[in-house]
Amino acid sequence: MNKEEILKIIKEENITLIYLLFTDIIGDTKKVTIPARETENALDQGVWFDGSSIEGFARIYESDMLLRPDPDTFAILPWTKENTRCAQLICDIYLTNDTPFSGDPRGLLRRVMDKAAAKGFVYKVGPEIEFFLIDREDLPELKPHDRKGYFDLGVQSRAVEICQHAMMDVEAFGVTCESYHHEVSHGQHETDLKYDNALSIADGVIALKHSLRVHARARGFKVTFMPKPITGINGSGMHVHQSLSDMKGVNTFYGPGGPYNISETAMQFLAGQILHARSLASIVAPTVNSYKRLVPGFEAPVYVCWGRINRSALIRIPNVSKNKQKDGTRLELRCPDPSCNPYIAFAAMLAAGLDGIERKLTPPEAIEENVYGFSDEKLEEKNITLLPRTIFEAVGELEEDGIMREMLGYDLTEHIIQVKRREWQDFLMRVTPWEVEKYL
Repeated sequence: MNKEEILKIIKEENITLIYLLFTDIIGDTKKVTIPARETENALDQGVWFDGSSIEGFARIYESDMLLRPDPDTFAILPWTKENTRCAQLICDIYLTNDTPFSGDPRGLLRRVMDKAAAKGFVYKVGPEIEFFLIDREDLPELKPHDRKGYFDLGVQSRAVEICQHAMMDVEAFGVTCESYHHEVSHGQHETDLKYDNALSIADGVIALKHSLRVHARARGFKVTFMPKPITGINGSGMHVHQSLSDMKGVNTFYGPGGPYNISETAMQFLAGQILHARSLASIVAPTVNSYKRLVPGFEAPVYVCWGRINRSALIRIPNVSKNKQKDGTRLELRCPDPSCNPYIAFAAMLAAGLDGIERKLTPPEAIEENVYGFSDEKLEEKNITLLPRTIFEAVGELEEDGIMREMLGYDLTEHIIQVKRREWQDFLMRVTPWEVEKYL
């Protein structure tokens, strides 16, 4: 969409306010609101803001930063009222000398995707976003709002309305919502975004979360993307299906003839993600709480291995019907969770895979058994390692992974490491309900 089209829509639809959106390195969405009459100026010249207070952005003497709206992200917010209709533009962040800011999460994904494009690849993803809905009347107790289970057919409840409205809203942002269903745990839901360019899908994840929060609050619910909000039941993941297409749109992961019908490119990409899995965890599972989900027994991946029918594997090769194999062959990375910043997560996943392609890495043999039942001796025999057990351990892996730090940028990864170490120290100093119950 170009500037003239945007200005025409603003006038015809009587838009009064424009939200300029961006994310910090944690993944929290930030907003600068401007009157709609300022849109042309914002598109032409950008909008200055103070970056010194945004996590991971700038030191106090480097505070001035510029928001440059991406015209392709213009969308009317479906939930806004007629007399105060609002639209949004997602922004890239620039410095005072009009160069892209290296710590901008969206800019990072652009840069890594440009590296892929230089090799003839377009990175495509399709995330499965899980979340819980909690009735606000029950807070602060985290009590599931229903007693439903996996794929259960529910009545047209408030929760179902929230999810259906969010599905329709996402379409207004140019992203297709493939499906919605109830998840395994009580009060847990999943919305899947249709496979597309990773930058568009990262924008879509931000839009979906925003919509869910709006509709949940309007109906008396709290939506949480915590990986493990409730003890003793399955947590929320964000499995990401991924592939590389060539510039003509041909899926380069399809390779007929082998046992999994995946190409050498796909095997090398897989090998890169296996090699960097322990450092990658710090970005795709980025919170203290993430590692309460990544434990055996709750269908979450713990072991660094891959396969097709193995649900304990970190990377799975999903089955695809014969007539869809050419386009549908893909890898499913199962350790990400919805607390991650999607821009940084997708960038890191792509960077790991590209390293495998650049170095022509070969993955270990596939494991088609339930690894949860393996002894320590068998794990060692199969050369299967575990994901980190804490965010502190994961961040240590990132600090030692020079290749990932170079691909993502040393400044940004250093900020991530510092922020996560502060989070870990804060956690260590807190007295938890478990300790009170156990020792008091």
